[in-house]
Amino acid sequence: MSDDAPVESAEAPFETAQAWEDAREALRERGLRWTPQRRLILDVLAQTSGHITGAEVVERCRARDSATIPSTVYRTLDVLEQLGYVRHSHGADGREEYHVLPRSEHAHLRCLGCGAAFDIERDEAAELVGRLGASRGFTVVLSHVMIGGYCPGCEPSER
Repeated sequence: MSDDAPVESAEAPFETAQAWEDAREALRERGLRWTPQRRLILDVLAQTSGHITGAEVVERCRARDSATIPSTVYRTLDVLEQLGYVRHSHGADGREEYHVLPRSEHAHLRCLGCGAAFDIERDEAAELVGRLGASRGFTVVLSHVMIGGYCPGCEPSER
């Protein structure tokens, strides 16, 4: 699922190596012990760019340590999201995905033919988001927007 470059938290870009050093300290400040399992989770995330599902994090951790406990992975992902190191969204199939070291909030296009994913940056979505806000009084959380369709290579011949 790791298919694109990283996104945002508080509009602050991360320096990759330093981010994971800082994350360790941030977890400790939250009262979480620095365990071998948390170290492994951060190591897996540090080797990931773009999107990854929670199940994929568990799978990659278990490939290195079969004693990995899924609940610890998901709790750690939740805290890392609160701290801005990951941001969750949902894929075309509804699965929760995490974007690692997000730089900016964005939406997604997902090809229903081949599964390719494309980012829709904030400025590209501004008109749609503005219209929804004006016409419906709705505040859009862009990272939760996923639009399904067909890429040029998969576009159906009959519409």
